Amino acid sequence: MKMKPTHIFQKDISNCGLTGFISKSGQLVEGDVIIKSISLMHDRGNGLGGGFAAYGIYPDFKDFYAFHLMYESGLALELTEEYLEQHFFVEHQEEIPTRRVAAIANPPAFKRYFVKPLETADYKEAIEFQNMTVEDVIVGHVMRINNEIEGAFVVSSGKNMGAFKGVGYPEEIADFFRLEEYKGYIWTAHNRFPTNTPGWWGGAHPFTLLDWSIVHNGEISSYGINKRYLEMYGYLCTMLTDTEVVAYMLDLLIRKHGLTPELASMALAAPFWDMIDRLPEDDRQLLTAIRQVYGSGLLNGPFAILFASNEGLIGLNDRVKLRPLVCATKDDFVYMASEEAAIREICPAPDYVWSPRGGEPVVAKLNI
Repeated sequence: MKMKPTHIFQKDISNCGLTGFISKSGQLVEGDVIIKSISLMHDRGNGLGGGFAAYGIYPDFKDFYAFHLMYESGLALELTEEYLEQHFFVEHQEEIPTRRVAAIANPPAFKRYFVKPLETADYKEAIEFQNMTVEDVIVGHVMRINNEIEGAFVVSSGKNMGAFKGVGYPEEIADFFRLEEYKGYIWTAHNRFPTNTPGWWGGAHPFTLLDWSIVHNGEISSYGINKRYLEMYGYLCTMLTDTEVVAYMLDLLIRKHGLTPELASMALAAPFWDMIDRLPEDDRQLLTAIRQVYGSGLLNGPFAILFASNEGLIGLNDRVKLRPLVCATKDDFVYMASEEAAIREICPAPDYVWSPRGGEPVVAKLNI
C-alpha cells in the first residue's frame, strides 16, 4: 500500500536548550566546559541560533563597560563609532577575535569597546537634574544605538562580561568566536529552535542589558503587554523576539525598582490567586501587592530561563512548569540546564540534583 505523507510524518520534538553554571567563589573556568554541556543538547535546536554569556572574562578592563557591537554594514560601523566618540571615553577597542567556520557564511562584523560615559552637558543634566544613574545613561545609549543606527546592534554592554551569539548551532558559534580561549566564573549557553520569530544574528540568545543576560526556552505569549509596559519606562524592544522583554523587565524590577531577585521572580511567575488566598496573612499581602503593582510584568506562556549578572545566576520556570529545568550542586558550583544529562556531562558526580517547582526561583549568588 502506498503510504500517504501523513502516515510517515514524524513531529520534530526539538525545542530550545539552555545550560549554565556558576562558581560562587569566583573560580575561573575555561569556555570548553560550557561548550561541552550545550553540545550534548544539539538536537534541541535547529541551527538558527546559538549563544553564550560569560562573566569575569575582562579583568584588565573590569571598571569599564564592555560594549560588544554587531555591524551589518560598514556605514553602521562608521556611524556607531562616531556616536561612541561623541558620548564615551574609549579606553580600548578591537575586533572580537573570530575564526572561519564552514557552517557560518557571511557573518556580520563584531567589535568590542571598553568605555565610560563622557561628562558632557547632556550627561550632567541627566545625572543632576533628571536623577538618572550612570547605568540609566548607559541603557539610554544602548536603546538609541539599537533603535536609530540601522545595521548596528549592541550585543552586550556590561562590566567584565560579554555575550557571543549568532545564527548556527551553539558549538559552531563557540568555534566562530573562539570561546575556548576565555575563562569565566559564570557561563550560560543557549541552543535555539525558533517557532514564531526569525532566526537572525541579533535575535539569538542571550539577550542582555548592562550586565544582565538571559537565555530562554519557551514562548512569552504576554509579549505585547510586557512590551507596552516596558516602553512606559523608556525601554525599546527592537530584536524581533519575545525573550528581549524578560531581560528588560528584570533590569526594571531589580535595578530600577530595587526588588530582590526572589521578589522579581514572583512578579514574573506569580502564583495563581487561589494559591495566594490560602497563604498566611503576611505572605498573602505581599504577593497580592506584587500581582497588583506588576500585573503587566507577569509572563504568560511556557518558559524556563537562566538569568545571570555579576552578582550571580538565577533559574526560573513558569508557574505551571511547562518547560524543563534541572539544577545540581557540586562543591561551590551550581549547575542549571534543560536536561540532567547536560549537567552530568561536565559534572559526572554532583552532590545534589533536583527539579525546582514551577515559579520557584533558584538563586546562586557570587561570594566575591
